[in-house]
Amino acid sequence: MWVKMLEINIIEAFSDNYIYLIRNETKNITSVVDPGESAPVIRFLKSKGWHLDEIVNTHHHHDHIGGNTELLEIYKSKLIGPVYDQNRISNIDILVSDNELINVAGVKTKVIHTPGHTLGHVCFYMEDEKCLFSGDTMFYLGCGRVFEGTMDQMWSSLLRLRFLPNDTLVYCGHEYTSSNAKFAKHIDPNNKLLDDAIVEIKNKREKGLPTIPFELGTEKNINPFLRADDQKFIDSINLKKSNPEKFFSTMRLKKDNF
Repeated sequence: MWVKMLEINIIEAFSDNYIYLIRNETKNITSVVDPGESAPVIRFLKSKGWHLDEIVNTHHHHDHIGGNTELLEIYKSKLIGPVYDQNRISNIDILVSDNELINVAGVKTKVIHTPGHTLGHVCFYMEDEKCLFSGDTMFYLGCGRVFEGTMDQMWSSLLRLRFLPNDTLVYCGHEYTSSNAKFAKHIDPNNKLLDDAIVEIKNKREKGLPTIPFELGTEKNINPFLRADDQKFIDSINLKKSNPEKFFSTMRLKKDNF
């Protein structure tokens, strides 16, 4: 029987960021993923009486690392970050790179380099816990804007995440789901699975609940950005592009201006 070792707490930050506080009670280890702000993390830790052992960063953007400095000063935590961002994130103790296996919160974690949103972006996949911390590479019904990398890189990065098992729960960096759903419905209006997801999303947001995490298996069938090589989908929206990379790029640019 599968036994989950980790408790994953969702902390809201800024207007739509998510910070993840991970607790391994068995090993008495607490980690935080992408603390854009320190104050809400400190409040949560105090309420639980936990010490912060590790800080984990997916990429260098300030809304994901802005709380690092104060948390490091208070808790003397270890900072885990991508080797590709070593000149853009200060005080990294443990530099990680593509396909490396590390421990986060005492659990085996695979590092997946996903350039596109930024050149150095990495995601963290915990196979035994069936969860993925996708940062700003993959969102529920969406993907990150391509700021530093290329469209081809982003498509390749999404393909790597799509390859993960269907029962993987995805914890992404932002609550962009409602706006992503509008675009997904616009570009894929006849998708019954998408319609069902939109109803659930609407219900959660009306109650002030996060739409995160989401299950990757369903996402593979409703996120347009994961389906740029799905010929049936391509034909249905009549975008004549010669390859998945160009189709993905066209969709991402449409979303940018939606």
